Amino acid sequence: MHEEIFLPATYAAGVPYDTFRELRAETPVTWVPEPAVGPWPAGPGYWAVFRHADVKHVLRSPDLFSSNLGATQIRDPDTPEDLAFVRAMMLNQDPPDHSRLRRIVAAAFTPRAVRALEETINDRARGLIASALGEDTDFVDLAADLPVWTLAHIMGVPESDRRLLYDWASRVIGYQDDEYAGLSTADAAAMTPMAQEAMKYRPTTWAHPDGRPVNPRSYTALADMFAYAHALAAEKRLRPSGDIMSRMLEGGLTTHEFENMFFLFAVAGNETLRNGIPGGLLTLLDHPAELSRLQADPSLLPSAVEEMLRYWPPVMDFRRTATKPATLSGQEIAAGDKVVVYHASANRDETVFPSPDRFDITRTPNDHVSFGFGPHFCLGAHLARTQMRAIFRELLPHTVTLTGTPVRLASNFQNGLKHLPVHLTPAR
Repeated sequence: MHEEIFLPATYAAGVPYDTFRELRAETPVTWVPEPAVGPWPAGPGYWAVFRHADVKHVLRSPDLFSSNLGATQIRDPDTPEDLAFVRAMMLNQDPPDHSRLRRIVAAAFTPRAVRALEETINDRARGLIASALGEDTDFVDLAADLPVWTLAHIMGVPESDRRLLYDWASRVIGYQDDEYAGLSTADAAAMTPMAQEAMKYRPTTWAHPDGRPVNPRSYTALADMFAYAHALAAEKRLRPSGDIMSRMLEGGLTTHEFENMFFLFAVAGNETLRNGIPGGLLTLLDHPAELSRLQADPSLLPSAVEEMLRYWPPVMDFRRTATKPATLSGQEIAAGDKVVVYHASANRDETVFPSPDRFDITRTPNDHVSFGFGPHFCLGAHLARTQMRAIFRELLPHTVTLTGTPVRLASNFQNGLKHLPVHLTPAR
């Protein structure tokens, strides 16, 4: 029952908001099976959590619902070694270990560093939109440049290696989608020698000898990325460049922790915006009255961005594992059970958001959970909002016309678009 909530193909057609609404009303904590999907084996199933209050309770209670026990993806890691590997990442840790790493990261984002980033982000967004004016373009590709460029700037990744961040994120996030799973767009000939050396570790197959698929979040699947991160850490220790990653190393990150932080920035920091910006534009195009309202009054942009994030949450769900027996909305949960919170459902909870299926760029308050809640609230939320405001600020004066059918990503995790064909007509 309700296996469609788990199946990636469901989301290729759209987020099942009608189903979420029914479940919030009838069984707000629901058991969902994990059938086999293609080469991926069946899983044990999990408790899906749909109400806003329950989602917040799970996210703010790491003592009851752990990020570390089974990590934060629905699928269990394939082996004990894979589990140990992902548990070392900040995203998959609980306090106090998570708190120590979070402090190091937060300390690197000084006010001066953030102000400098905002200026460069605004300049980059201006150039991106200007380059597409008068042209037919795939807005997904256009928008993807901004987070990749921003992350490369933060991490001190050379320009010639920047596209690798896009490819690594595609491999991890899009593994359920054939178009994204093996994506490789970086120009090998133009890469730095450091990157060319790391590419020697890129897997040549995505399956084990027995036919089982390689876990996309395992060290094996990402050996080239970790080889690159290791080399980059060595370079920064030898020649600190003043970027945020250099400051993290100076703040006490070990090389191993740096490698894991590189993974987190390259994937999580990339995909949120790569999905959120095109999703926000498509939402505006689907609601022309709200788009006109925003164009008439650009001062509404900050609240409009919050409503885009609520209406089109880039990340639809996150997993926790129960540390002990617990009760949630009357449902008993056993120790060791998987518990998956659905941000996409919580953001449409009618007890929190009046007329939740209405897109309203002036909605206030707007207590969405698209950046999470509790100790794992997204450290990059401010940076993500900055990038969204920058690119939509540049878009608003112009006319954007949809020229084809949007194509969604097949993923039960990321609320993504693969293609959004548009024409940008310059303002007169």
